[in-house]
Amino acid sequence: MNNISRKEFLQKSFAGVVASFVGIGAAHSQNPQSTDTVQQAVAQQRANAFIMTPEERKAAKGNLAVTENNRLANGGKPWIDHYSVWDEDGYKVEEKEYNAWGIVTERITYQYDKATGKITEERVYDDKNKLIRVRKYEYYNLKDVLRKKKQFNYNPDGKLYSVKDYEYAFKSK
Repeated sequence: MNNISRKEFLQKSFAGVVASFVGIGAAHSQNPQSTDTVQQAVAQQRANAFIMTPEERKAAKGNLAVTENNRLANGGKPWIDHYSVWDEDGYKVEEKEYNAWGIVTERITYQYDKATGKITEERVYDDKNKLIRVRKYEYYNLKDVLRKKKQFNYNPDGKLYSVKDYEYAFKSK
């Protein structure tokens, strides 16, 4: 993610995954006998799209810790930017964001529904490790994929202060 924001990175990654799926479909339509190659490509794209079976998630991310370091373009001393931790089952359980002086500016913890693999709750803490926000999620099935339906945002005292609704529309050809 050199010199691009996380949002730009995710958008570009998603665009690449969509382009790859289109390519896979085109290759399969030209040679429908190549199911092994198509299945391998689909498995790779599932991994790239962060859609993993529990076994794949555990193998790829179980007990993983990732430190993201940053440095100025003209050199200089690197500083820690983000630190993320995954549990033994491959679920991200904590993420910390740091400023250029190495001080934690935000910490987020995650809870999951292990049956679906979806995040059910995020707890956001400030630079003093004080709970500032709780996000809870509802999902629904759209084209055999569980997608976010609602995000409920709570104050630290448990009072609901906002609700975000997600709408999905597939472009027609």
